[in-house]
Amino acid sequence: MSHSLASPADSHDKDSILTSIGQGLGADGVAAQRYLLILRYAVINMTAAALLAAIWAEGWMEVMMVEDSTHLVAAIVAVFVVGLVLCSKKVWQTSIELNQLKEMRPQPGTRVADFLDRARHLDGQGRANLAASLRLKLATRIGLVRHIANSLVLLGLIGTVLGFIIALSGVDPDTASDVSAVGPMVSVLISGMSIALYTTLVGSVLNVWLMMNYRLLETGTVHLLTQLIDRAEQAHANA
Repeated sequence: MSHSLASPADSHDKDSILTSIGQGLGADGVAAQRYLLILRYAVINMTAAALLAAIWAEGWMEVMMVEDSTHLVAAIVAVFVVGLVLCSKKVWQTSIELNQLKEMRPQPGTRVADFLDRARHLDGQGRANLAASLRLKLATRIGLVRHIANSLVLLGLIGTVLGFIIALSGVDPDTASDVSAVGPMVSVLISGMSIALYTTLVGSVLNVWLMMNYRLLETGTVHLLTQLIDRAEQAHANA
């Protein structure tokens, strides 16, 4: 007669398999958490890049570049690219520092290791002052990205003013009754209005794009600060 009950050895093997699977899933979860900030950053920019590619395919970007005689659209795009590259660098740096905290292995000489080492030898007030100093340093580190994003709107407004100036410069009330002079005036008026609208549009859209990245970087920086403070307080409590 066969027995349906598993032997102790079989039960032990099953437990070992389940334990290995659990450890594997846990490792994958930790790995996913390590790159969460970079993953979110990639999703935002891949989505925006896809929308930009669709606009380019429609030929709208080429029209903007051709119609902008002041080249402000190109200047706005160049400033945006600088801000995006800088933001990418800061996101990568912040992600590495967060990983060091999660893995409990801060690299010697880094901001994370330096903060934890200094906090270990300070009292409560000293740790509070150290945390306030770190907060200012981190805010300064990411502040340039916000300033670049704000400058995109400012450049767009400058383009708006220049566009209106160009549009109005072609209007001559003394020759408004001359039929032959109406065509050139309308041409200059349309050109100036195009510059005003295109620069405002490009500056505003790229500002939104860069500010979304900045908000993500800001959230990661705040998370880094709170994690560092909590880790320092736990280390002091366990000492």
